[in-house]
Amino acid sequence: MHKTVRIFIAFLAMFAVAACSLPRGAAIEGEVIRSADDEDAPFSVVPITQNTIAQVHRWPATGWAGHYHWFSGTTGPKSNLIRIGDMIDLVIWDNQENSLLTGLTQKNVEMRGLVVSPSGTIFVPYIDEVRVTGMSPDRARGEIERRLEQVVPDAQVQLQLTSGPDNSVDAVSGFNSPGTYPLPNRNFSLLSLISNAGGISPQLENPLVRLQRSGQSFEIRADTLYERASANVVLRGGDKIVVEEDERYFVALGATGSETIVPFTQEHINAIEALALLGGINDTRANPEGILILREYSRKDLRSDGSGPLRTQVVFTIDLTSAEDIFAARKFRINPKDLVMATESPVGNVRTIFGLIGSVVGVGNAISNN
Repeated sequence: MHKTVRIFIAFLAMFAVAACSLPRGAAIEGEVIRSADDEDAPFSVVPITQNTIAQVHRWPATGWAGHYHWFSGTTGPKSNLIRIGDMIDLVIWDNQENSLLTGLTQKNVEMRGLVVSPSGTIFVPYIDEVRVTGMSPDRARGEIERRLEQVVPDAQVQLQLTSGPDNSVDAVSGFNSPGTYPLPNRNFSLLSLISNAGGISPQLENPLVRLQRSGQSFEIRADTLYERASANVVLRGGDKIVVEEDERYFVALGATGSETIVPFTQEHINAIEALALLGGINDTRANPEGILILREYSRKDLRSDGSGPLRTQVVFTIDLTSAEDIFAARKFRINPKDLVMATESPVGNVRTIFGLIGSVVGVGNAISNN
């Protein structure tokens, strides 16, 4: 019996020494932020509470601009405008017997493939160059008839327009049928182009629509484009549309439901939504009072008046056991490249030790019975 007790005490001593070095899947909160109070600490710790969330919300964004740059849609007339590079087909009708344009048996003359010149004109016999750029097809037809009245008083003109590069848009990539699409009118919208191009490729996860116009780039998530009517902008000639995957992500580590790189599934994700995307935290390992968000700012973001962080490295802490702090966490936005960490609960080590002790007791009893 005394031998069994000695063995039991020896095992207890061994476990007491090894308790601090038991294998764990994540750090304990105190281990991560232990040097936060040092004057030369490279990081600061900011609890996310109802008292701090409003101030933190005004801090500079990291990892991206903080929002997508887009504009509201406006409608335009159904007619198109003639631009340089467009192709015009003319049919001129003249019933005069001694017509300058038609022969004895002809009633009309066709002029096809007239390309609008860099100066914005097309050449029509007997009336020379006629400026047509910036006009609707109906207005250009009327202008040609007016000019022809001087030489062909009763002439009637038919005009057909084929859009050139300046009156077309390019569905560059991310579509089922990419290509160049002529603008049928000045009210041709982005969603109409997506439809004509066969829709967005289903292979893209979290697609981002990027519109390039006049040296500027605008972007919007596809799901937002579908939901918000005002986001369905009218396209202009020369627009280029690229659909690509939203490359924003955050990293999950520690005692979360999964340790992985997590793409953004919407434009903004708060801390509670981020944890939900991870499948929550580990019920047996995680410390619900020790959820950490690690973020890096640039030096130009540092502020001493509270409108920015004091240090470039900041650890935000969240306590999931407090209703007020949970509501605050719902207002805290995760930024791209943030590290979301669920720290290990010290209770987990205690449970492990007691489990091992229980095993030793079982072994001791077995020895005693022998």
